[in-house]
Amino acid sequence: MIGSVRGTVLERTPGGEVLVEVGGVGYRVLVPTGTLALAEPGSLTFLVTHLHVREDAMVLYGFATRDERDTFEILLGTTGVGPKLALAMLSAHSPNSLRRAVAETDLDALCLVPGVGKRTAQRLLVDLVSRLELPDADLNLVDGVGAGDRIEARAALAELGYSIEEIRSALSDISPDASVEVQLRQALRRLAVRA
Repeated sequence: MIGSVRGTVLERTPGGEVLVEVGGVGYRVLVPTGTLALAEPGSLTFLVTHLHVREDAMVLYGFATRDERDTFEILLGTTGVGPKLALAMLSAHSPNSLRRAVAETDLDALCLVPGVGKRTAQRLLVDLVSRLELPDADLNLVDGVGAGDRIEARAALAELGYSIEEIRSALSDISPDASVEVQLRQALRRLAVRA
């Protein structure tokens, strides 16, 4: 297994592929957009990698940090998530941003990933809660208490036309254990004061 590559970036493509020369051998490595931006042609790079083996191909995925690679591997272990979707998720979210979205049951943040709809995002939230190391402050959501109600409250506020940031801010101090109605009432009061 190839655990990392260190070498010169020969080229990068808009599709997210980097060609890295290591000891005279060029490795084609698929990377998230954040890592792609750092891979300037002609520069030296170090990528932590994951070799994905299928019966018809061996594909090398590269990441700027070990945390990104570990998160990628956790995503691969999630039902219905293949390498393409896992890479898209890490292109849209850093590992910390993804953990925060899961801890806060932020359905909208997951729906920002191309190819992830509401139903897929709900399944991902349930699957990732037990797989990702979430911040201690948000452990009340980890056991699933209030997760469904929080998702419903977020969806209702989104239907009313509030932005993701407005919703996140309005719900931030409201207990996820509260019923959907209580969460909505308190959130709407906060939003009305800010208007």
